[in-house]
Amino acid sequence: MKTLIVIPARGGSKRIPRKNVRIMCGKPLISYSIENAKALRDELNLDVDVAVSTDDEELGGIVEKRGVEVIARPAELATDNVTLDPVIYHAVGWMEEKKQKRYDVVITMQATSPTLKMTTIRDAILYFEEHDYDTVLSATNKPHLSWGVNADGEYVKNYEKRLNSQELPPNYLETGGFLITRRECVTEQGRIGKSVSIFEISEDEAVDIDTYSDWVLCENILKRKKIMFRTVGKRSVGMGHVYRCLTLAYKLTGHEVVFAASEDSDIGIEKITESNFNVIRIKDDAHFEKILSEEKPDILINDILDTTSDYMKMVTKYVKRTVNFEDVGSGAKYADAVINALYEKGEKLHNEYYGSKYFCIRDEFLEEHPKEFCEKAENVLVIFGGADPSDLTGRLYGICKKLHKDYPDVKFHFLLGFAYPYADRVVTCEECNVFVHKDAKRVSAYMSRMDLAITSQGRTVYELASMGVPAIVLAQNDREAKHVFAGIQNGFINLGIGTETDDDTVISTIGWLLSTPNVRREMRKLQLQKDFSKGHERVIKLILDDDDDDENTDN
Repeated sequence: MKTLIVIPARGGSKRIPRKNVRIMCGKPLISYSIENAKALRDELNLDVDVAVSTDDEELGGIVEKRGVEVIARPAELATDNVTLDPVIYHAVGWMEEKKQKRYDVVITMQATSPTLKMTTIRDAILYFEEHDYDTVLSATNKPHLSWGVNADGEYVKNYEKRLNSQELPPNYLETGGFLITRRECVTEQGRIGKSVSIFEISEDEAVDIDTYSDWVLCENILKRKKIMFRTVGKRSVGMGHVYRCLTLAYKLTGHEVVFAASEDSDIGIEKITESNFNVIRIKDDAHFEKILSEEKPDILINDILDTTSDYMKMVTKYVKRTVNFEDVGSGAKYADAVINALYEKGEKLHNEYYGSKYFCIRDEFLEEHPKEFCEKAENVLVIFGGADPSDLTGRLYGICKKLHKDYPDVKFHFLLGFAYPYADRVVTCEECNVFVHKDAKRVSAYMSRMDLAITSQGRTVYELASMGVPAIVLAQNDREAKHVFAGIQNGFINLGIGTETDDDTVISTIGWLLSTPNVRREMRKLQLQKDFSKGHERVIKLILDDDDDDENTDN
């Protein structure tokens, strides 16, 4: 089947002067359609000729450099009021005379659709070949409640019944990206035959550059990256990794985000799915290698604690950039960036970024404000994360009920994570001033009302610091105990690993802080000296390899 691809491209443009030769993400706009056309020729292994019809010498030079035929468009076909039909008709006749053959199919491809993918056009051509249509054209489905104007100038409905958009009948808008038609349908007056079909394309691929806002939109789409988070979330390791990944995913608006998690990350997968992100279940590293080869992410974020050299050597074969969190394993040196906000210093490798300035605090804590300091502590918060693998919540539940005898006016508020397995045992006891709140959607609102907190040594200590809540810290395990932020220098009383700290020590420490407002005031002062508002910006720059980042490893 002899096929001609015609790309019409004038030199003049009123809304965006010289748009077809302007640089779009590093190359002339016209080059995107040329590359698609040439790739189609190679992909389909068909008898395909490609030509650009233009009235512009500079644009013609750009086209010739890319090995494509240039058709000099007559002046009478290069005015603003001329439609594409006579232009394509002229181009087909010119090419048939030069090549001494008659084409079977003519494809019009716009120069102003840089986001259109070659694979989409390929699938449309195959669709055209498999059916008996005269014409197939690109369109996007945009059902809306719309209005028109009748002959009397009155506004009239274009619908019968007001419905939600997803319930409205299809409303296909031509995108101009491509039009595939049989040769006999090409005339000076038109290119569309009697039997027509729509080939639906995505909204991202449907952009036709006509205004500056279209140009900006296309640039953003072309710069979009596919970012994969590999994370873990189960009771033995907690939910901090998943929550951090979700916080970053919300910030990466405009990029394609996908999650991957080990099959045993049941509570993590539940939270990711609940947050409306796609998540792939991983069996093992061999399975993950297969996923990488299929998904082809631009960036891989590993939030799985320590990596091995073999693992990192494997993943770097498939992705352009890797960013690891809390990685002190042998594979860390192979990552492009290692971000360890919970540690203050490390091996001083070239790719390491340490310290609290890289902590990604959730938006809710940037919107909430600490309350005024209260001399008399009236509200104490107990919070041990989403899973609390050491069940420190259960221990503190008993301790706080005992403390009520000596501090009858103090209210103890327990925030249970959604994955805490013993929620049936920890219940509100009003006579003891113990109040239990399950899976709170806005933790910052609770923290901002507290005078003191008891917590573990993960990301929650940063959130408490942002709210100016003095806290007693009990680490869940040895690794968490190495997170040095939660020390007296930042407004925390650290009692070490929770399972190794006796109840009497915990009770006496809580009692001491409840009775010494001056100590709590100084702890609060130290906490509020920290600024977490720029942490996510620093991390996003590292993830995207933003050259404007002026941070370095000296933290």
